[in-house]
This record gives sequence, C-alpha cells and structure tokens, in this order.
Amino acid sequence: MSLELLIKNCKANNTKAQGELYKLFSSKLFAVSLKYSRNRAEAEDNLQDAFLTIFKKIGQYKNQGSFEGWLKRITVNTALQRYRTEKVFDLVNENAIEDVEIEIDEDQVSIDYLLKIIQELPDRYRLVFNLYVLDGYSHKEIAELLDISVGTSKSNLARARMILKTTIEDYQNTEHLQSL
Repeated sequence: MSLELLIKNCKANNTKAQGELYKLFSSKLFAVSLKYSRNRAEAEDNLQDAFLTIFKKIGQYKNQGSFEGWLKRITVNTALQRYRTEKVFDLVNENAIEDVEIEIDEDQVSIDYLLKIIQELPDRYRLVFNLYVLDGYSHKEIAELLDISVGTSKSNLARARMILKTTIEDYQNTEHLQSL
C-alpha cells in the first residue's frame, strides 16, 4: 500500500491502516522520542501519546511537505509538552554566555557513548541541545517551543556543551591512561 493511500485510510479512521502506519514509523519516531525523554519508559509513553495525537490530527495533514517531518514534529511536541508545565529551565544573564567547542577523538569516543552522555544531561540542557544541535532548530524556535527566552535557550545550550566537553575530556583522559 502506498503512503498516500495509507494516509487516506488513516484519515478515514481505518484501524488496520493505523496499525500499518504505526509499524512503518514507530521505530524512527521512538528514536526521536528517546532524544527528548528521560528514559526508555518515558519515551515509550511519549511515543504512544504522539501516535494518539497523530491519529487524532491526521485529517489536518494536507499532503504538503514531508509526512515524516510532520510526524516528527508531533512527536517532539508531545515529548516537550511534559516539560512545559515544569520549571526545568534556568533564567540567566544573556551576556554571561560563553560558546564552548567540543573536540572529540573519534577513535576513542563511540557514537553510543555520545548518545548515552547526551541522554544523561539534565532535562533543560538535553532538550535545548537536541533541538539546536541534532534537529537544527534556531534559538528563537526553541524559545517558542519551550516557552523560554532566547537567552535561556542559548545559556542552556552553552551549559550542555560545557558538561559534554568535561565528560568527554575525562573519558578520553581515562582511555588514554588505560592504554599506557
């Protein structure tokens, strides 16, 4: 069945089509959900909530633009909704923000390790880091999504980078010492 027909059938509340859509996109959307969740269980809950929203709002999809992009946006927004009501962001002086560059020895640091330490960041830093670095949102878009100021977005990104830099440097130094 073509994606276009699958979407049409989902708009008609066809449960078989909804099941097919879930099978087709659940693994990709779970990866998106996991980036914005504290752990696997929360990511699974967010994914289920995202699919409920997708099936509820699929009639609003006008077959313009990427359908997968539309699904990802709903999934991200579903995960972020949990944080909007919590006060997880630090308000800071925008002038105190220092941009941090991270140097990674790709022979020493695996992608799995990077994903693990990103997942371990405090919520406020992980959310902004993922939105900005991994998904390409601007600080203005992040501020709107999370109901924070642009300065808060920038400072949380800078702090996330500082934490990651320190963690990676410590890891690389430990790996280097063990190899001696």
